[in-house]
Amino acid sequence: MVEITPERLIQLKENFKGKKIAVIGDMMLDQYFWGDVKRISPEAPVPVVEVDNEFSRFGGAANVALNILKLGGIPVPIGIIGNDNDGNTFKSLMLSAGIDSSGIIIDNERPTTSKLRVIAGKQHVVRIDKENKEYINEDVENKIIDFLNSQLDTLNGIILEDYNKGVLTKRIINTSIELANKNNIIITVDPKFENFFEYKNVTVFKPNRKEAQDAFGKRITNEDELLSVGKKLLEKLNPKYALLTLGEKGMTLFEKGKEMISVPTKARRVSDVSGAGDTVISTLTIALTAGANIYEAGYLANYAGGLVCEEVGIVPIELDNLFLTVGKEK
Repeated sequence: MVEITPERLIQLKENFKGKKIAVIGDMMLDQYFWGDVKRISPEAPVPVVEVDNEFSRFGGAANVALNILKLGGIPVPIGIIGNDNDGNTFKSLMLSAGIDSSGIIIDNERPTTSKLRVIAGKQHVVRIDKENKEYINEDVENKIIDFLNSQLDTLNGIILEDYNKGVLTKRIINTSIELANKNNIIITVDPKFENFFEYKNVTVFKPNRKEAQDAFGKRITNEDELLSVGKKLLEKLNPKYALLTLGEKGMTLFEKGKEMISVPTKARRVSDVSGAGDTVISTLTIALTAGANIYEAGYLANYAGGLVCEEVGIVPIELDNLFLTVGKEK
């Protein structure tokens, strides 16, 4: 059980403010059409959705950057968008949020990664994806690496946010980790399947249950299997810490030479798990840069993930809400 005194909470909350964290990965645009279905189309046996509302939000690595902002930090998103209407919308969202867009590179050969969701009442009718999953070319790689190099002197942390959409190539991954370790910068990873075993020697490696199961080709159905996977993560990737998230069962922390520590979820009611992983990696990373130890950081990240699960849709965690809720438990 992690104990954080009220005085320590005040100190950590204050230390969150102004921490500068680069988020390197797959930037996405989430779009929504909300409406009602009152008839079937005469053209085909499909529902006609009469749209009442439409809006756009950050998705993917961009949502991680937004979470950092809402937690009092200074996000530096580094990734790509296309030269298209979705890219223009993305840039407008960045401007409205007050997030620095100098690390966002326009790639004329690719579309902006976007997901359009059509929702009728409470029913998700269809999702339309626009994306190119091929890896970025060497020219774009060079631009990303050059920009990261230009920011190193001011960074407190780096998050690698992988959705297998092509930005995190092996070269980007290996260079980012090398630069972080060389400059004593905390680096955390939210991985996906394709590059899972490339993320060696990071501060925290944070897969979810499915990603770990897919990577090792085995199910995690009990504590022994969980411990076995945790040990393999430490052996194969050599992170300082491995944090395995388990959905409604919370998360488990692994560290070489120490007992695994399981932390149950703090969600009081689960409405929607969308974006919870983004919130966990954001909170964990900024907490570590704020001077929290791994147990304190995991505790706060677990709370943050639980809070966003109580909301419908992808909603970032707010600094005051997080610490107020944690404080009430003391």
